[in-house]
Amino acid sequence: MSRMTNSNSSKSKLPFLTEGKDGIVLKLYIQPRASKNEIAGIHDNSALKIRLTSPPVDGAANSACIKFLAAILGIRKNQIEITVGQKSRVKLVQITGRLLEEVENSLLEYL
Repeated sequence: MSRMTNSNSSKSKLPFLTEGKDGIVLKLYIQPRASKNEIAGIHDNSALKIRLTSPPVDGAANSACIKFLAAILGIRKNQIEITVGQKSRVKLVQITGRLLEEVENSLLEYL
């Protein structure tokens, strides 16, 4: 299996992380009401699985997700936006202000 590279976008070694035109896109699978906030591995070889203590009520899990990711990546919460999946366990998150390699390295520390 060969990898084709495109000069317009960079590809990560991680299957859930890509670089788009407006920032880095991270695919997540969220498990709410967990015992603690943590990265729990890779879900279906296509999404980063995150467990959150917050319930999926009134956007609490979305807020907790953004806060948790900001802490892990060392960025401000306003640099993270849930672009797809506001009411779903599967979410696409856009990250701005960081290079693909920086995000990748930060996440690899937890996998």
